[in-house]
Amino acid sequence: MANMTSPFEPHDVTWNRVSPRLVTAMLVPAAISLGIPVIVGVVLAVTISPWFWFLAGVPAVFLLWSVLLVPRQVRAIGYAERDDDLLIRKGVLFKAMVVVPYGRMQYVDVEAGPLDRKLGLAKVQLHTASVGTDAQIPGLPPDEAARLRDRLASRGEARLAGL
Repeated sequence: MANMTSPFEPHDVTWNRVSPRLVTAMLVPAAISLGIPVIVGVVLAVTISPWFWFLAGVPAVFLLWSVLLVPRQVRAIGYAERDDDLLIRKGVLFKAMVVVPYGRMQYVDVEAGPLDRKLGLAKVQLHTASVGTDAQIPGLPPDEAARLRDRLASRGEARLAGL
């Protein structure tokens, strides 16, 4: 039993990490959406009633939780290219690993929102015939995202041609 490997840590796999700038990309929207109620709660608590500290306290706790959790979530994201498939892992408490065979890929997208572009990040999204496949790799530098898109597309075409 000591030789068993975890289903989330297959042996002989070298994981690629995403950019640590993804932490900022994930925390900025959280800070905006949770920071506004904190500010409103503080202003109302100071001007109207101390009961409004609860309005400020609840989102402040969630914001603190996000600041502590998001860096761990980003460190848990990884991807690995193998001969026949792509592995994507994520999750700290609830771990997940997606295995996408190259022959099942229909197309590959690269996406980047305004904040992502400002931080020099992009997301690679893989589309398969299965609607339930959540195969995406966020937080990649744009040149790595483009390289991965081209590589996955060419591997997908090669595997599909072999069917």
